[in-house]
Amino acid sequence: MTAAPGGVVGRGGARTLDTWLETHATHQPDKTALIAGETRWTYGDLCQAVEAMAGALNQRHGVIRGDRMAYLGANSADEVALFFAAARLGAVVVPLNWRLSVDELAFIVGNAAPRLLIHGTESASAAAQVARRTGTPLVCGPELLKPGDDPPPPPRQAALSDPFLIVYTSGTTGRPKGAVLTQEAVLWNALISLHAHDLTAEDHTLNVLPLFHVGGINIQMMPSFFVGATVTLSAGFDPGAVIDALARSGITTTVCVPTMMRALMAHPAWEGATFPTMRMLNTGSTDVPVDILQAVNDRGIPMVQVYGATETGPIATYQRAAEAAATVGSIGRPGAHVDVRIVDPEGRDCPPDTPGEIWVRGPNMFSQYWDDADATEAALSDGWFRTGDVGRRDAGGLLWFVGRLKHVIISGGENIYPAELERILETLHGLTEAAVVGRPDARWGEVPVVVAVSTAGGPDARGVLAAFDDQIARFKWPKDVVFLDALPRNALGKVEVDTLRAIAARVSENGAASK
Repeated sequence: MTAAPGGVVGRGGARTLDTWLETHATHQPDKTALIAGETRWTYGDLCQAVEAMAGALNQRHGVIRGDRMAYLGANSADEVALFFAAARLGAVVVPLNWRLSVDELAFIVGNAAPRLLIHGTESASAAAQVARRTGTPLVCGPELLKPGDDPPPPPRQAALSDPFLIVYTSGTTGRPKGAVLTQEAVLWNALISLHAHDLTAEDHTLNVLPLFHVGGINIQMMPSFFVGATVTLSAGFDPGAVIDALARSGITTTVCVPTMMRALMAHPAWEGATFPTMRMLNTGSTDVPVDILQAVNDRGIPMVQVYGATETGPIATYQRAAEAAATVGSIGRPGAHVDVRIVDPEGRDCPPDTPGEIWVRGPNMFSQYWDDADATEAALSDGWFRTGDVGRRDAGGLLWFVGRLKHVIISGGENIYPAELERILETLHGLTEAAVVGRPDARWGEVPVVVAVSTAGGPDARGVLAAFDDQIARFKWPKDVVFLDALPRNALGKVEVDTLRAIAARVSENGAASK
């Protein structure tokens, strides 16, 4: 039995993710697989690095099937090798967000209980503090790649059904939860990504997303290795360097979240740059401003949206390149092998153009929240993941993001979705950022309030509120504006909605509706 490049089934039955590299090292050993800073590995090199790291982890540090290993550090070649070495051993990687505080990191490491905390050189200090607090053995990642006299790892015992990643969700409230993705889920996500992006071995992917996000790992990087493409991995996000890479390095596709796209478009080099090899640009992770999508499409580069969550591997829905320009603002259609429902509060499917909660089911989904049966049960309903997002499906089958279910404002019995109002605010010149939250109200239960950051000479409260005239139903209009110096954000850069609600509740209308 044969399969797509990388192999799903071969001699001996199910094959683990690291055998993708073995296949490519056999068929195209000299093909460039990974460029990361000064490191440039062919598929032959990468395959050898993975085998050596797996041997070092097993022989020096006793890592065996089922063990967890946390990683703290910027994007690097050794982290890429770690993913595949873990797959080789049947171990689990817990990627840590280096933007988190030591307290937050210590909670995650304590919850995951890894055998090792592996770190990049730039994260040595924070890793040492976390290790002391949790009693976790500490290892420097690059040291695992240094030549040694370690014997090879033991015969392969891992299976595709083994847990492979525990990715902790950020959320805006409460403690983070660790979503468990198996090797099989990552394999299926790769197959789905191939369909979403038309990836082939001829592609050259630029990965600027951090590898502590499932998006950085699984939207294009792992699928690119599956199909035998080339990956350039950036240690961090530098707008000028990204523009230069897109213009000069033969990059064919990349993923940038909206905040990154704003930074690229604001850079002086953006306007005059040309990207001769780019065939697609991808975005997602939040409600994407239409002007960003339109600006890229207008340059002749299809800009597609991917929608999903950590729990969905992450790809759940997407536009494809041929449909991008004609469906700007849509989150596309259900992915290959993925089922999507739009569901009302009673669990019934909504008719076309009626908002409801987005439910997702597919083979790329998480299996559980680590050590949290109650949260797992609350998130899943007969195999369907309840995303907590609100969407609608139009008569043509396209899906549209409406808002966050937990952020819905219920005013006078009517549902108001902040994202709908925020899209109007995005068109208002003079606001650098804005969000809409609910404020308790004696008459209506809740009313929408704008919390905004204005530039010098930007609109005052009356100007902000006037932007909604004739744009949406009157009952949805915000009743107040609160100006701040900056919106509070968590370590992943997401707006802390609960903090904004508290601010909006504290500030009286007379005190707030002024600059």
